[in-house]
Amino acid sequence: MIKFIRHPISILAARARHLLHGEAGAGVLLMLAAAAALVLANSPASHAWHALLHDPLRWSPLAHLSSLHHWVNDGLMALFFFTVGLEIKREILVGELSTPAQRRLPVLAAAMGMAVPALIYLTIARDMPALHRGWAIPTATDIAFAIGVLSLLAGRIPASLRLFLLTVAIVDDLGAVTIIALFYTAELHMGWLAAAGAVLVALFLAARLGVRRPWVFALGGAALWYVVLHSGVHATVAGVAAALCVPLGLDRRGESPLLRMEHVLAPLSAYLVVPIFALANAGVELPDLTAPGLDLTLPLAIALGLALGKLAGIFGAVYAAEKLGFARRPEGASWTHVTGLALLCGIGFTMSLFIAQLAFPASPALVEQAKLGILAGSLLTAVLGYAVLRLAPKA
Repeated sequence: MIKFIRHPISILAARARHLLHGEAGAGVLLMLAAAAALVLANSPASHAWHALLHDPLRWSPLAHLSSLHHWVNDGLMALFFFTVGLEIKREILVGELSTPAQRRLPVLAAAMGMAVPALIYLTIARDMPALHRGWAIPTATDIAFAIGVLSLLAGRIPASLRLFLLTVAIVDDLGAVTIIALFYTAELHMGWLAAAGAVLVALFLAARLGVRRPWVFALGGAALWYVVLHSGVHATVAGVAAALCVPLGLDRRGESPLLRMEHVLAPLSAYLVVPIFALANAGVELPDLTAPGLDLTLPLAIALGLALGKLAGIFGAVYAAEKLGFARRPEGASWTHVTGLALLCGIGFTMSLFIAQLAFPASPALVEQAKLGILAGSLLTAVLGYAVLRLAPKA
């Protein structure tokens, strides 16, 4: 009897190990964290969970980070953005964005994949000025979630499709960071901003003068984060700025500081930082859709921006680029593959949740509505994207 029980358990364990391996595992863990947050938010423990995250801490070393939620969003997420910055720099210097020919299609697709969702959002919310600040919420793509779904189709899709998704997501991340810096910056404090500029210049000069010790850039990044936190610019922008100063060149041992830091931080970001962020932010109390007077404008604008906007923007960009001779679609990919990929790019989640917090800082109710739209749009595009790619001709 025990033998018959052990067999299915061993099969389940093997499948679990497969799912949690590599980039796919990060996506699966993110999904589990999001599901846990939803369960907590709709359980009898919801009040205690909300209090744990948002009530002021008895003591905090930084007044700006007065709650656990602030420490996650403004502190821990700086590490995520630092890792994103390292990846962006590597890809631009020696990776899939290192030549103009390689950059053409991903940059065009990412740009249209941000512009069209924003346009759809603003069209739906045009009569409600209070919602206009949320235009950037549906512009983001969650690479961990998207790769997690894509990994379920391994062997059925061309390898070029995964590579294209990664490069589009990298450009998308750079665009999201730029949007945060330009459009979601609070009142500027010039003294702290000048200090941030000085730290950034010091990091840049250290790299130019041949400093190759990772701890120098780690400490410099922490200092930059601290001063930017007080400057009015969102602190997570400091993560990307500091990462762009880390040198790719080899040290005396033949190792690259950038690659060493990325090797250490990428798993930490994917398996710890992002799931914690999801656990702290994805919880939303599901509304009674039959309740009178329920306004679904904001969730609808976000969900349609993610689902229709990403599909129209990215597919349209790839189709136009090929027809006009600007660039060719990924090698071996059919138009059905491109459609499925464009849908998967509508999984906003991590960055969308992050931007929602910045868009409506004084309105927790709007943040909750935004979460509902993000979850609905991301789930819809994940299911549709998987279905389209599953039905596409096998590569």
